[in-house]
Amino acid sequence: MHELAARLRRLPPSCGPVRLIGIDGHAGSGKSTFAARLAGALDGAPVLHLDDIASHEELFGWTGRLRAQVIEPLNRGETARYSPYDWHGRRFGPPRALPPAPVVLVEGVGAGRRALRPHLAHLLWLELPAEQAWTRGRLRDGKDQRDFWDGWVRAERAHFAADPSRPFADLLVRQLGEGHEGYEVLEGPSRTAGPNQSITHGDGPSAMC
Repeated sequence: MHELAARLRRLPPSCGPVRLIGIDGHAGSGKSTFAARLAGALDGAPVLHLDDIASHEELFGWTGRLRAQVIEPLNRGETARYSPYDWHGRRFGPPRALPPAPVVLVEGVGAGRRALRPHLAHLLWLELPAEQAWTRGRLRDGKDQRDFWDGWVRAERAHFAADPSRPFADLLVRQLGEGHEGYEVLEGPSRTAGPNQSITHGDGPSAMC
């Protein structure tokens, strides 16, 4: 993970002084867990969860809110302030600060959407098939969320059909087996020159293969 962190630090800023890193993938693919580990390797880089920007009424219609509350302030080198959504209370909460750190991670379904890509220094895609990811998500959230998941799957299918992220990923991230703490990182579809180079990452220092 430290090798990947070093790679991201070397990128040029993409949103004002910030290297904005998108972490996308199907719901249930492990984006939040991976983002937390990567943030740790980046010495506590801020993480913006798109679940805090979306809402029941706007599962994917949050581009304007993200631009106004996060992208525009960071582009000016200012601290962004966004109002995280409470999925149980169905309302937006008090503002939360997001500083213009050298690297900021944005994780969630749609992090690599067309409107956001111009502001990203790199786009990472969690490489797990949709059906497998959704099964993991359903098991994680339990029967109480079954109706929500039914609606979510339809919305996610429609979103990626109209605005795919994976073809534009700089890197593909694969977990090394269920329950394994390591990751394999491959050059993504957007990198067309040369063969894929494989990098294996665990929690400790890793080497590029």
